Amino acid sequence: MTLDIRADVALLGIDTPIGLSIIRELGQAGVRVHGIGHNRRALGRFSRYLTSAHARPASDEALVSLIHRLQTTKPLYLITISEGDIQRINRLREALAPVKCLVPSAQVMAGVLDKTRTLAAAQAVGIDTPVTWSPMSVNDPPLWTDPLLRFPVVLKWADPNLIAPRLQALGVPLLKLEYCLNNQELQRALQRYESANQLPLVQSYCPGYGLGQFFFMKDGQALLTFQHRRLHEWPPEGGFSTLCEGLLEEVHHPLQEKSIALLRHLGWEGAAMVEYRFDPATGDACLMEINGRFWGSLPLAFYSGAPFALYTYAVLGNGDVPPPAHPHAGLRCRFGIPETKRLLRILFQRDRIPDPTLHFNPWVEIFSYIAGFFDPRMRYFVWSWRDPLPFFADLWNAFSTPLIKRLQR
Repeated sequence: MTLDIRADVALLGIDTPIGLSIIRELGQAGVRVHGIGHNRRALGRFSRYLTSAHARPASDEALVSLIHRLQTTKPLYLITISEGDIQRINRLREALAPVKCLVPSAQVMAGVLDKTRTLAAAQAVGIDTPVTWSPMSVNDPPLWTDPLLRFPVVLKWADPNLIAPRLQALGVPLLKLEYCLNNQELQRALQRYESANQLPLVQSYCPGYGLGQFFFMKDGQALLTFQHRRLHEWPPEGGFSTLCEGLLEEVHHPLQEKSIALLRHLGWEGAAMVEYRFDPATGDACLMEINGRFWGSLPLAFYSGAPFALYTYAVLGNGDVPPPAHPHAGLRCRFGIPETKRLLRILFQRDRIPDPTLHFNPWVEIFSYIAGFFDPRMRYFVWSWRDPLPFFADLWNAFSTPLIKRLQR
């Protein structure tokens, strides 16, 4: 894809493989990328494609000042990754002018952050969703008397970003999802959150594997599409991808059309991931959530020729409509350190995997892990022959951080 380079980019969030992938994609196209990370260990600061690296300021005023200093002779576009940063930048849009913020508006973002609104929108366009309860108290009668309540169930927060500060103040950990296998476990889990005066959603369990469908939307149209299936996750019972595989464009095509209709219904502009659990035994797909941001498996899209970062730059930044991209399917992408943690959990800590439907053959898992290093389809979230330093920095961070914490005791 030939890119009209009109501006530099400030990237807020270079600490993960997501930010690293954006740096590589834009940098290889000739865009000057200025990265902002939490500290000197931020993964993206070691990339050869990063023009400059900066520490993230704590205050809004200092962040605005830093971003303004990054704009020199060229205009500056601002790209962010996390939902919290998107919300922060929306609060600061006026102060950041004339920097162009390539993030969803606060109003549209609210429609995907609130899972209850997302589920309602999905049902409106004919997408299957989990049976969901919103308990008002631990002893909420509608929950306990509903004949549809089957175990296991999964607990999720309607808006994790909204509840996170309240839980932190109470010293209660924020869990992205939590499995409950019976009434007793569900009651104990809900009681843990009573002091927060808010309870998580309770959802029916959806069997199958993770299916991610990715789109770049503009004016109600999908300019770029890609999809993958999750082969492995960390933690093993459900989380983020540690091994994923790109799928052919025609696979799940009717579901893709519904996903596009859902994003159109929400007024979405830019990149988004619509995530499902797909049950190959029945062919049913159940909506899990929408990620209104760059997602964890973005490196696979990058390697497969689905340039979501470049589309963000060209469409939301320049106002151009790039020629159609034609991503290829079949590549796999592995997140090395979490994939290793997954294997160790399966081999030595199977009692810590709460999903009772998961069964693993240890010898198959070991063979698959080793064989992956010789698979010509395999790519890596962090490792790249063209840009190797982030890999070694990631290894150093992984092994040195526990040692430093131990020495500081």
